[in-house]
Amino acid sequence: MTAPSEPQDDDPPPLNQPADLGFGSVVAQNVRGRFLNRDGRPNAKKYGLGAQRLARFYLASLEATWTVFFIWMLGALLLLNGIFALAYISLGDGALRGTDVMGMTDPFLQAFTYSIGIFTTTGTGEIHAYGTTANWLANLESFVGPVTLVIAFGLLIARLTRPRMRIAFSESAIIAPYEGGRALMFRIVNSQPGELSDVQARVSMARFESTNGARARNFHQLALERNSVEFFSLHWTVVHPITADSPLAGVTPESLADSQAEFLIFVNALEETFSTRVSTRSSYVWDEIRWDVKFASIFASGPDGVIAIDVERLSRTERLEEGATRTPAALERESFPKLIS
Repeated sequence: MTAPSEPQDDDPPPLNQPADLGFGSVVAQNVRGRFLNRDGRPNAKKYGLGAQRLARFYLASLEATWTVFFIWMLGALLLLNGIFALAYISLGDGALRGTDVMGMTDPFLQAFTYSIGIFTTTGTGEIHAYGTTANWLANLESFVGPVTLVIAFGLLIARLTRPRMRIAFSESAIIAPYEGGRALMFRIVNSQPGELSDVQARVSMARFESTNGARARNFHQLALERNSVEFFSLHWTVVHPITADSPLAGVTPESLADSQAEFLIFVNALEETFSTRVSTRSSYVWDEIRWDVKFASIFASGPDGVIAIDVERLSRTERLEEGATRTPAALERESFPKLIS
């Protein structure tokens, strides 16, 4: 019995594995915008699931920057204690006793300080609630406060223990000279101090093509110069050589615009701090591709024996002569007759 041959990158997908990346044929043909936003979020919405406010708040709290996260937490603490302070004031001047030792005459500040002591369980000193309603209000706050703090600390722990990868992509992808021909390129860098290894990248192209007079969106996986890097301590220029076998053979700015091409990028890596695989996504649409340029050097002067890069140069390019990459190269000419605009 002959062993089955291994599938090749250029082989068409099996009948039960469409090349539409999971969008489905209906979505692929009807969507007129981009599939992925630059930040990797799908350009899609789901209706009929309700507001899902708590779930969305949880996800937003994980994705927010540390500055925004602590502002949220501080704002929530001040808001809740302000509400309770107003509630104590509404009960009248006698709802809180012992406030004369606080050295404050403003009723709101007195009630607010008392509320913080109850809310955070740090104590209120000689100040105490007086009356049935005031004591029930204090009891309610003594329950709401610790529960709120537990939620806040839970979110903090979730942020600290959540493996993540923050990849910075160059502002544009480019069509640049490459080994006597042309290539589609973009650069990525790890913008976090944690180390990544075994970084793998996949690039797919979605574009409209005309076949037998019918215009439909098709998907193509682009062969890369290299699909993975073991060490990602600096940066990586991801390269798709445009050869005679490339779906981009003979491409021009006009044909790319006419096909409304979008390049979908998927990157996954091993995050060494948590020894967990993490992933990120992004995309470039046809008008985010630059022509007749090449990437400028990203390397910078570092201490002796240390290789250094300047991340601010990630998107920096150098101009080439007009038409340097807008014109198809000789390496692509074999496939010109089969190009579909």
